[in-house]
Amino acid sequence: MGSQEVSTVDWQGKHVTVAGLGVSGIPAARALHERGALVTVVNDGDDERARAQAAELEALGITVRLGDGATLPPSTELVVTAPGWQPDKPLFLAAAEAGVDIWGDVELAWRLRGDNGRKAAPWLAVTGTNGKTTTVRMLASILEAAGLRTAAVGNIGVSLLDAVLGEQEYDVLAVELSSYQLHWAPSLRAHSAAVLNLAPDHLDWHGSMEAYAADKGRVYEGNTVACVYNAADPATEDLVREADVEEGCRAIGFTLGAPGPSQLGVVDGILVDRAFVKNRQKQAQELAEVSDVNPPAPHNIANALAAAALARAFGVEPAAVRDGLRNFRPDAHRIEHVADIDEVAYVDDSKATNTHATEASLAAYDSIVWIAGGLAKGATFDDLVTGAAKRLRGVVLMGADRALIHEALTRHAPEVPVVDLDRTDTGAMSEAVEHAARLARPGDTVLLAPACASMDMFTNYNKRGEAFADAVRARAETSA
Repeated sequence: MGSQEVSTVDWQGKHVTVAGLGVSGIPAARALHERGALVTVVNDGDDERARAQAAELEALGITVRLGDGATLPPSTELVVTAPGWQPDKPLFLAAAEAGVDIWGDVELAWRLRGDNGRKAAPWLAVTGTNGKTTTVRMLASILEAAGLRTAAVGNIGVSLLDAVLGEQEYDVLAVELSSYQLHWAPSLRAHSAAVLNLAPDHLDWHGSMEAYAADKGRVYEGNTVACVYNAADPATEDLVREADVEEGCRAIGFTLGAPGPSQLGVVDGILVDRAFVKNRQKQAQELAEVSDVNPPAPHNIANALAAAALARAFGVEPAAVRDGLRNFRPDAHRIEHVADIDEVAYVDDSKATNTHATEASLAAYDSIVWIAGGLAKGATFDDLVTGAAKRLRGVVLMGADRALIHEALTRHAPEVPVVDLDRTDTGAMSEAVEHAARLARPGDTVLLAPACASMDMFTNYNKRGEAFADAVRARAETSA
């Protein structure tokens, strides 16, 4: 099915099982019910919140089965699942055995786009282990600067179903897609797509690195204009080579170095395009200055180049790339500068919940007091510490799996002073900041980049970042 073609399904009387209540399940159930489908929602949980959600759906005439997400309801012709449900759940195994298709919320949105009678907006899709949200928001900012009606949607928090079925008309959508979502999106065909990077993550869900990479690579299937890859990460280029794209679709690389033909890159502090110019063998188009990227950390410049590549693939003019990057403001807890105290910068990158993200964060600064630790999720830290050792002034560790990082520091950076806080309570962050401040010297950066998940101590990475920022501001007041 071509990128601009809209799939039509006769939903009237079709028995559809929706797996999971929540941010994707409830809109899916409502949308399908409105189109005449006979919807049954199944959910593992049976708590107070789930019962309240079930009551709302049942009032519409939708059947809800709480506490039993394992059994496939009789007569099911299609399963629509929340993205987080693992592929080996008994419900899915039963569906596969019965020959019943399984779609995710992204697949359903793709099939329903244009269903409201309007022209379906093309999708510019972004996936990767790290940097997806920032890149998608940069892309949306660039598209807006070009005067296009757009939105940042998908895994970023705005429901794709709401975007494709709502009242607002769009010229193009900037779509963040997780590996979970891509796994269940067999017919998705983007206008252009980017895989930013690939590093081990969610392997418990996918089963192997190969399966994880294959699901990421689905984003390139059927692309019509550009498959954007990271020239510094050969695995992303390999996915482009393996993709079945439409004739004329081009492979477009991005690099932090000088770009070759069909690439975007950096020359003398300028972001340049040698892909979407008339003579890419000899010409390069200036797009923006590195200083237009906020913050201008190396991995964020790479994000900006990927966003620019997708925008240029859609025909956006260079000035809009520059203006969009200048207008962009990063989300909280992503290399967020909190304060300068006694000539030491304090930076919150609580979103760095794995080693790949933390590696990029550590590479952005020359001399660092590193605050790290939390739930390791099976990660190892030797490569991370080896790469960062020369930049480390000191390290403050906390959280359940801090010993794993400490052991890697002992092996690969034995000269770096380490403060090991034997605490996993939320109050540990204030003590961590105090210790980091004592280790730091003028010109240093105290960097919260935990390389671990937060749930051993905090509700989420946002709360962890807020605790860091609060501790830093409290210190700033006492130092004033």
